[in-house]
Amino acid sequence: MSLSKRADIEPVDRRSLENPLPRVPYLPIDLTEPADIVAPIRKRRGGTLFEPDRVVLHAPQFARGWNAIAQAVRHEMSLSAKLRELAICAVGMLNHAEYEVEKHAPEFYKAGGKPEQIAALADVPAAIRNVALFDAAERATLQLSLEMTRDVEVTDATFAAVKAMLPSNQQVVELVGTVGFYNMISRVLVALHIEKE
Repeated sequence: MSLSKRADIEPVDRRSLENPLPRVPYLPIDLTEPADIVAPIRKRRGGTLFEPDRVVLHAPQFARGWNAIAQAVRHEMSLSAKLRELAICAVGMLNHAEYEVEKHAPEFYKAGGKPEQIAALADVPAAIRNVALFDAAERATLQLSLEMTRDVEVTDATFAAVKAMLPSNQQVVELVGTVGFYNMISRVLVALHIEKE
């Protein structure tokens, strides 16, 4: 039996923790060093540093890798922005990473998503069954996000549905990579209590 299905394993509700913000202090927003790592992060962020940057920069080499993957996922892939942002928001909801959802819901709307779709992600399994609110590609994306996040393993049926709705193996890998990467991000956000200052 997988851990996610064990009755004695319950997800932690961060709102119930006594000291929710942050477990590692934010570095200054005007941080400039090490320049070869900070400057590319600032460039991707439009000239500033966000709260997660100001924590992960305590580990500069980790921050360099984080930024390189984020740059590729957000700006260099062929996967549709709508499916990418839907997957990111679903992962954020499933992992109780409110910061992730707050940052990515506006990007989902820009790509054509609707606020009622984000609201429906409060119950991802129910959203997957909602044919009025989500099309087949969106439901397959949500199912993949749910399985990768909760069970790690993906069923053959889900993988077949994902392959059927994406035009290439490249986009399949991009979607799987997006879900995996944002699971990592959400786990860092939640573990370190990273939220808006």
